Order: sequence, then structure tokens, then C-alpha cells
Amino acid sequence: MSAVVDPDRARGEQKRLPLLAADDFARAFSWREGRETSAGEFLADVFALAERLPDARHVLNLCEQRYDFLVAFCAAIVVGQTNLLPVARAPQAIDDVLRAYPGAYALGDTKPALPANLRYVHVPDAIGGSGDAFFSNLSIPADHVVAIGFTSGSTGTPKANMKTWGSVCASSALNAGALAAVADAPHILATVPPQHMYGLELSVLLPLRSRAAIHASQPLFPAEIASALAELPAPRILVTTPFHLRTLLDSGVALPQIAGIVTATAPLSSELAAETEKRYATQVLELFGSTETCVIAQRRTANDEAWTLYDGVETQPQPDGTLVTAPYFIEPTLLQDIVELLPGRRFRLRGRNNDLLEIAGKRASLGDLTRRLLAIPGVVDGVIFQLDEEACGGVRRLAALAVAPERSEADILAALRASVDPVFLPRPLRLVAALPRNATGKLPRAELLAALKR
Repeated sequence: MSAVVDPDRARGEQKRLPLLAADDFARAFSWREGRETSAGEFLADVFALAERLPDARHVLNLCEQRYDFLVAFCAAIVVGQTNLLPVARAPQAIDDVLRAYPGAYALGDTKPALPANLRYVHVPDAIGGSGDAFFSNLSIPADHVVAIGFTSGSTGTPKANMKTWGSVCASSALNAGALAAVADAPHILATVPPQHMYGLELSVLLPLRSRAAIHASQPLFPAEIASALAELPAPRILVTTPFHLRTLLDSGVALPQIAGIVTATAPLSSELAAETEKRYATQVLELFGSTETCVIAQRRTANDEAWTLYDGVETQPQPDGTLVTAPYFIEPTLLQDIVELLPGRRFRLRGRNNDLLEIAGKRASLGDLTRRLLAIPGVVDGVIFQLDEEACGGVRRLAALAVAPERSEADILAALRASVDPVFLPRPLRLVAALPRNATGKLPRAELLAALKR
């Protein structure tokens, strides 16, 4: 395997960490199309793909199937490359990344619309041919930047965030510890894409850095989720979002026994958490984090409003947010979240800096206003957000999108007037068939603004 090089040789002696934390190469690593793939078979696929990678510094990892993504992710880092994880596969999102990282090529399993001059390697063509298994591990320099993730764009332009192998290994150990309270060596099904940092942490890094195994698919519809879970042996863990969780409950679909459900990307209400635990006889663990920090805290939302910080993570309230530090961070990170510190390394969220509003000398929060919108009978989904100053003559007025098939815009505004100060009433308020949520249930700001104009 002449093309596969150990990056340590070029960097001299330094701290290194193995690609797979568990040296049990016969263990189940992935489940796909009803077949178990061992850790040794996975390594064989990684090395087979690594042999075919072009010489480059950055690679766009566009794989949709989770196993292909994992193989591509690891093949890139074992030859010293960095995975670029765009927020979407749309041409504009890909073009934005390529402008920032010229010289990159792409790895994929379902070729999207790509620039004609972009080098592309089709992952399924390069793996799975021999059926051999490798029984040796490989070390990765702790300071190697293995991935660059991008914020979702829900508050503006996506921003790049570098992740070193040492930092993701440290945070993965903390995630594994949190899930160990739910199940030992779990089999994981995730509804979130691996390119998103939450999906990367729980369905890509976790099987690399613990004894967890993953299902290769990314089911979205309730029946698909139930079917995929049934293909996994116990103990099962479902990794999802509050939006997908609500859809699952409303469908009434039956699920096989699951040891736990993990959720993130948006606030989870205690009512939804409790309903889920009762319906599926399980426990729901909510994780708190960001693209910048990865997961830093957890809570069992049905029982507790407060969050518990991961070991080693420290928070310090600031006038414009919260400063977060940890031994494995590249640098301290300022989050826009406003927190109230509690004893025992716990905290309560009090909103986000960009969520707080002041209009005509009165104060409110976008989160609270959205909750009031969603509480109106007949409103299935909705959001209230601020318009740009340029569109409002220097005053950042509010707008809203609502999914309410049996209500009119006038009905909803009238209901809001009963609980919202008139200065915070959204104008315009538009009824839509569905909110423009992405694969993790988030609402990119650009899509919200576009939906207002349709």
C-alpha cells in the first residue's frame, strides 16, 4: 500500500492516537443492508480507498450513506488530508467551500451536481472488493486537522471550524461516557447527516472511539426508522432531533425496544421528552453543544431543566454570551448562549445573545415568542425571526412563518395579540406548507428570508 503513509513520519515524534480506540477487530462496527461489518473489514475498506486518493490537502466528503462517509473520512485522514463538511450538498454551498479551499477534490457515493473540473472519487467503486480484514491499527497525529465543519447558517453566513484528531478523540471519550449510562456497546441509528457536527460526533467518531456500532442508513420517515432499528441487535440507541422526534410520536409507529434516545440541535421541551419516555419505555438524553465546541453538557430533559457540564469543561458568563474552555479546545470559544451558573457544575440556559430583543424600550426573546406562536391551536410548526435592518429602514422588525392548514394569517395574529405586546407582533406573517428545515431540523436564515418572498 504505497499510497498509504503514516503522517507521523513527516512530522517527527509527537503525541499520536490510534484510529480505532478498541483493538477488537472482530467486533461489530456497522450494519448495512442486513449485514454486519466487522472493525477489521472496515479497516480493509479504509486502506483500499486510501490507495486511490489523489494528492491534495482538502477533500469534500459528500457521502450520503453513513458507512461510506466513515470509510472516506478515515481514508482521508490516514493519508494526512482534511475532510471538508459543507452544510448542504446544494451547488451554492459546495461552490462556497471550494472558493475557500481551492485545490480540494470530492469523495461521494451519489454524485451531486459538481463543477466540471472538480476531481471526484466514487467511494463504492473503491471498497468492498476483497472481503479481507486488517488486524492492525494506525496512529494519527493529535494535532492533525481531520475535519473542518461549518455552522448551520441559522444565524447568518456559515463559519468554518477546525477539528484536530486530539480534540475530537477527547470529546468522543466524554460522549461515550455519557452514553454508557444508557447502554454499554450500543448499536446506534442516526437520523442526522454525518456532515453535521452532531451527526459526526454521535455516528462517526463514536464508533471509532468506543465499542459502539452504527447503522449505515439515514432514515427520515417513521416507518423507515422503525425498520432500521429492527435490523439492529439490542441495546439500541436512536440519535435524532426534537423535530424528528415529534414526527415519530405523531405517526404512532411502533418501535422495537430501545435503550435510549439522544437528541440535540434544537431545544427539547420537558413535555416532549416525558411523552417520548412513556411511549417507548426508554430514557431521553439531550446534549448541548455547538459546531465550535462539540458537545459540552447533557441533561435528562424529562426530569431536569438544568444542564450538567462534561468533565473538564468550564463556562464563564460574559456580557455578550458565555466563554467556554476545555483542555482539548484549540482556543477558548465564546458562545452566544446566556447561562445561569448553578452548584455542582450545572447551569440553566437563559436564552441567546442574538435571541434577545429590545424594541421601543421593551424586551422579549425570539425563543419565547416562537413558543407562544406554537402554542396557538392549529399551528403545527412555526418560527418568529428578525428581518434585516436594510429591509426595514434601520428598524429590525419581526417576521413569522407558520404551518397551520386550518387557520388564517389573521386568526394567528389575533391569537398572538392575546399574549404578545403589539410591538413584537410579526409583520409579515406568512402561512406556508412546511418550514424550510434542513436535515437536522434547523432553519437556515437565508431559507427563511426566501420563504417570505414566495
